[in-house]
Amino acid sequence: MDNEVLKALRERRSVRAYKPQQITDEELQAVLDAGTYAPTGMGYQDPWIVAVQNPDIIAQLVRMNAAVMGVKSNPYYDAPTIVLVFASRPERWENGVCDGSLVLGNMMIAAHAIGLGACWINREREMFDTDEGKALMKSFGLPDGLMGVGSIALGYAARPLPAAKPRKDKYYRIVK
Repeated sequence: MDNEVLKALRERRSVRAYKPQQITDEELQAVLDAGTYAPTGMGYQDPWIVAVQNPDIIAQLVRMNAAVMGVKSNPYYDAPTIVLVFASRPERWENGVCDGSLVLGNMMIAAHAIGLGACWINREREMFDTDEGKALMKSFGLPDGLMGVGSIALGYAARPLPAAKPRKDKYYRIVK
């Protein structure tokens, strides 16, 4: 069985090198809209999405993430757009991390489907648990009680996408 969605799922790869050119507003809107259609527990729509294209804030995010990672390199691979996803802490909503993860997944597939590159980036939980991170969340206009779930680096791929790694044997089971 095959269709465009299944093809996009098979062909999407994590992009770790980006052109400096900023994506269009239309492309960004398409990716963000796809995130809002991710399934969420009980239809609660708990996640919050923040797209950052401001170079000063991107530099701050790069510095914060690199500090958590213990590196000097750019954990966002010089992407011109960073899309952050936040959700309620587990004590408020137990599905927050799962819901936020689905939002990130939808956005990565959408990015690939319209010709953009994306890569899931971790460490947002640690970044936004700091005083600096909490102040940044407040500057984004987010409500209290949220945590960072993850983010995607987003932009035009600077290199061709690699081939898929072979899928492991017995990846799934069918029980009838």
